[in-house]
Order: sequence, then structure tokens, then C-alpha cells
Amino acid sequence: MDYTQLDHYRQVIETILGEYASLSYSYADIQSEVVFDRNRDRYLWMDLGWDGDRRIHGCLVHIDLIDGKIWIQRDGTEEGIAADLERAGIPKEHIVLGFRPPELRPYTGYAVA
Repeated sequence: MDYTQLDHYRQVIETILGEYASLSYSYADIQSEVVFDRNRDRYLWMDLGWDGDRRIHGCLVHIDLIDGKIWIQRDGTEEGIAADLERAGIPKEHIVLGFRPPELRPYTGYAVA
């Protein structure tokens, strides 16, 4: 994979996660934030705050770029972040559902590894 395509993938991931994180919660004091580590190609969407007396702190989406492919390690979205990546023009064969067991990945329609 050339640097231009890798940089494009980084930009797409950052844009999609930024759009998700910009949505606010109306029922609790919860903030969304994104963590972009371009040196290690790790991208996170996190929620933190309070829902009444319950502490909220968790990763909703975790994506890594590994060997030119987008590995979705955690997906807490309703529709699936892979659908957003596809709509942005990322081919299915460049998306790995890393949160699925390796033996089930061939049946997902996405890359195996």
C-alpha cells in the first residue's frame, strides 16, 4: 500500500470518528472524545462522564491500521462502523472485523486478515 492510500485511510477514519464524537448526549453528562495516534495507527472513540451516580468510561470504537488494512477491533455503533467506511469508498477487502473470531471472518464478507 502506498503512503497516499494509507494517508487517505487515516483521514477517512478520523473524519468518521470525529462525526460520531460530535453527537452529544441529552440524558447524561457524558462527553465523547477521539484519540488519534498516527505514529502507531490507532484510532479510538471514547465516552466518559457521569450518568447519575454511575461513572461512564469506555471505548466505543477502536480501529488499527495494520499492513495496509483497517482492523476494527471494537465496534459499539448501531449499524457498524464498517458500513461507514464502505460509504466513504473503502473496499471491503481492506476492512477486517477484528472483533470477530478468526474462524468466522471468512463468512463476514470482509477481509480475513
